Amino acid sequence: MNYKIYYFLLITFSVVNAVKDYNGYKVYRVVPRTEDDVKLLEEFRRTSVGEFWDDNLVVNYRVNMMVPGDMQGLFLNSTRQTMIEVEEVIPDLQKAIEDQLKPATGFRSSETFHGYSWDRYHNLETINTWMNTLVQNYPGIVRPVVMGRSVENREIRGIIINYKPEKTNKLMGILEGTLHAREWIAPATVTWIVKEFLTSTDPQVRAMAENIEWHVFPVVNPDGYHYSFTTHRMWRKNRSPESFGTCEGADDDMSHGVDLNRNFDFVWMSVGASNNPCSNTFAGPRPFSEPESRAISQYVLNLKEQGEIIYYLAYHSYTQLIVIPYSHVTGSDVLLANNYADMYEIGIRSADAIAKRYGTVYRVGVSSEILYPISGGSFDWVKKVADVPITFLIELRDLGEYGFLLPPEQIIPNNLETMDGLIEMDRVTKLLGYYSAGAISKVISLSVLVLCSMVIVLFN
Repeated sequence: MNYKIYYFLLITFSVVNAVKDYNGYKVYRVVPRTEDDVKLLEEFRRTSVGEFWDDNLVVNYRVNMMVPGDMQGLFLNSTRQTMIEVEEVIPDLQKAIEDQLKPATGFRSSETFHGYSWDRYHNLETINTWMNTLVQNYPGIVRPVVMGRSVENREIRGIIINYKPEKTNKLMGILEGTLHAREWIAPATVTWIVKEFLTSTDPQVRAMAENIEWHVFPVVNPDGYHYSFTTHRMWRKNRSPESFGTCEGADDDMSHGVDLNRNFDFVWMSVGASNNPCSNTFAGPRPFSEPESRAISQYVLNLKEQGEIIYYLAYHSYTQLIVIPYSHVTGSDVLLANNYADMYEIGIRSADAIAKRYGTVYRVGVSSEILYPISGGSFDWVKKVADVPITFLIELRDLGEYGFLLPPEQIIPNNLETMDGLIEMDRVTKLLGYYSAGAISKVISLSVLVLCSMVIVLFN
């Protein structure tokens, strides 16, 4: 398709006719320093003064808040009186949304692979069409797979990359993208990894691509992702039609939809999740209430019966983090993850590799210590129930300057450094012995012994 026509249609469909209009909105970065500050921000949320990009409001954790024009006076006066730190980060939210839909120019912007480019963000149909093209062009290596169906009956589509289909004792990895609809850099990253697996001549990439059977799902929340393109750019949840009432003061009915990354049956609703349907972190009426979370869990368990899954990597944005399971623990309780020491080492090495290209800093640790505590997350469930040894949630660029609206000019730089991190992650994983057939349980046991010894030394 002619890119000018594509861009015109996308802008017309996604912005001009959008149900959610952000004209007049600004995005502010807010840092509550006391519990009273947190209470004021919670009151802002309750009375729809603005919408937070993070629902977890805690002392000293900076959050971005989008505020409509008619509420900005109240917001600024209230924060000024209470001396809450406020910084304007996006002066025109609607313009930022429109700018994100424009194709990038400059560095490698003309690069394409089977008609797919990384100079722009692509909608669900384009991503699915591209995966079909890869199946056609790489017979015997790439095959299609459907994980399940969504609330609105869309297929959760992916591909399997397997260079050695005749191999029996196979190692497998799973790439999960876009559990949260508005995190557009996630599928842009996952599709780039696919391209690298199929085209790179780097020996380390070739080894990673060819020694592991990769199950890749760029968009596991297809309804929400589609909705973020057509109707509500900042939509996070799935599109569950189950409604528990209307949300006072909201422009749309936020009671529709469940946060899929709070809906898994692992310490469900214990921390960092909401039972309020109007919240972006609404965990659903019960664990696995949503077809998308059920599809992921069933797929992982079925795959576990076919071989050894060594990787589960869930790509999100934003905050530049490599998050280790489990997300509800702190202190010595990190030992609940039986190979925490190995995962921490792998994460640190990966973060160092990411930083070498552009100086982008990623932090490593459990969510409770580097982000905020959560429960019911996909990667935590995979680690605990499916016992996948190397399991990370990776929060991609940036640190909040653009947040979910990362400009298309940053897609390829983000992808290059992410690939650097993945290469190093795999190198260290192999070095630690996780590639060895039947050795994973032994490696994990050794990791636990080493870490326990460290803890004993620290506390004596």
